[in-house]
Amino acid sequence: MATIDLNGARVAYTETGSGETVLLLHATASSGAQWRALAQMLASGCRVVAPDLYGYGESDSWPGNGPFTLAAEAALADAVMPTGNGLIHLVGHSYGGAVALRFATQYPERLRSLVLIEPVAFHLLRDEGPDPTNRQLFGEVMEIAALVSRAVSTGDYRSAMAHFVDYWNGEGAWMRTKPELQASLARRTPKLALDFWATIMESTPRLAYRRIAVPTLVLRGGRSPRPTRCIAELVAESLPAARLQTIDGASHMLPLTHKEAVNAAVAKHLLGHMADRHRPAAA
Repeated sequence: MATIDLNGARVAYTETGSGETVLLLHATASSGAQWRALAQMLASGCRVVAPDLYGYGESDSWPGNGPFTLAAEAALADAVMPTGNGLIHLVGHSYGGAVALRFATQYPERLRSLVLIEPVAFHLLRDEGPDPTNRQLFGEVMEIAALVSRAVSTGDYRSAMAHFVDYWNGEGAWMRTKPELQASLARRTPKLALDFWATIMESTPRLAYRRIAVPTLVLRGGRSPRPTRCIAELVAESLPAARLQTIDGASHMLPLTHKEAVNAAVAKHLLGHMADRHRPAAA
């Protein structure tokens, strides 16, 4: 695994294959290893870059040199990119999807295509005016965020992570998790609080997404929590060249639980928008 120094923090990432660049951004409490199967699928014809975002995998925690924002995480993603002026394909899931949206807003001229898998762009629910449904869904998210914030203040990391895991994966998911993984996840709770802060306080208005004109696939699970299903619709409606696709029977962690269907959809989208004739074989 390669590393760089970014403002005093060690940032780790993997880079495999050659060809057009595909940048993969993982979910909260995960790491770049989340994308191992997709990276292997694409590496025969693409350069695949998968960083560990701040506080996850082998990357250091946020160094604390200012309030944490999605822009800071997008800067990390930009920093691990290989040198050169070629356009890139960007894929993000959950928190990584929110980072990908921020990256695309900051650097729209850098993109060739975009895939957003249930991006947790919670600020869209916050900013959707007087719609009572969106206010209710935003309140649902805020309850989880407040619980996590209290846990960081009191040290009750395991309880907060248990609620978080059950919310996104269904009641009882935490109890089915192996003890060693529970312990590892609990240690990530402080970064989880920062992720909530960054996604809730993001200031990019929905209208700004009209500038992201590249071909975009927005994926969501048919059984996902209502906030992210709604956000996926809002994002697909906001981006001028976006298409919304639902994976039946899947929930929020669909890149892991429905890996074959998700990877096939992502690969098909990417391959359909590559300029390079040397392409990886479709799944």
